[in-house]
Amino acid sequence: MIYYSKGSVDSDLSKEDLRAGLYEVLDKLGSRKKVLAIPPDITRLHSSAGILTEYTWEYYNNNLTDILPALGTHYPMTEKEIAIMFGKTPKSLFRVHDWKKGLVTLGVVPSDYVKEISEGAVDYSIPIQVDKLLVEGNFDLILSVGQVVPHEVIGMANHNKNVFIGTGGGEGINKSHFLGAAYGMERIMGRADTPVKRVLNYGSDHFAKNLPIVYVLTVVGKNAKDNLAVKGLFVGDDLECFNLAAELSLKVNFVMLDEPLKKVVVYLDPSEFKTTWLGNKSVYRTRMAIADGGELIVLARG
Repeated sequence: MIYYSKGSVDSDLSKEDLRAGLYEVLDKLGSRKKVLAIPPDITRLHSSAGILTEYTWEYYNNNLTDILPALGTHYPMTEKEIAIMFGKTPKSLFRVHDWKKGLVTLGVVPSDYVKEISEGAVDYSIPIQVDKLLVEGNFDLILSVGQVVPHEVIGMANHNKNVFIGTGGGEGINKSHFLGAAYGMERIMGRADTPVKRVLNYGSDHFAKNLPIVYVLTVVGKNAKDNLAVKGLFVGDDLECFNLAAELSLKVNFVMLDEPLKKVVVYLDPSEFKTTWLGNKSVYRTRMAIADGGELIVLARG
């Protein structure tokens, strides 16, 4: 079900627009006694997920009992990073995802299905795992907050990726990433329907129906003044809100070129990109634009 849908190429949603949209949804959902928020970490600083999480805390107050940043295998957030991204939200609410030992396996996507959707690129099974807090926390609402944006592994980031990868385990993360690599990044980037996304959708449909997840999705792009702006806010509990956000992201997050680039320089913000795993995005997100024999220079201060 779609609870809220607002956005276009020309939109420039203010913080008050985001607050009003979120509060409208939370009013519709009715009273909740125990709420978990799952925002991204500092690597999605510009997603507006931080301010939306802060608004969630302002709305629910003590009924927002836990905040679990979707780290995947990233380093835990520091107190300084939490303050930068989440403002006045109490640091005592934040939990650290343990992607090695703190997991529950909801189910396993069978190898024959993975082989079929990958066109034979891989033929292994993939576990659908989440942080045990989601299952054992007895929440009556789980808000998965984040940005839909072109992504080299899944096609379009966020939605159930935020849950199954962001709070998942090493095996599921590694196998899903290799699935994307084997199938081919050039066939994946910017597409809403990909083999990796189908694996996660299988997990949602078969193993996670009992989790009260609502997705709060932003789309961020440049405005007329060449500044970052929220172009859309989409909230729902199924695939439709993701598809709407992905459709808008395709319009605002791609730069289409007339010819390949011979030389590209990428600067990696040291506050966001601290590891080679993250720094590799400089390769993923330019490779479809660089000419054969072209040059990529990466400035990775972090």
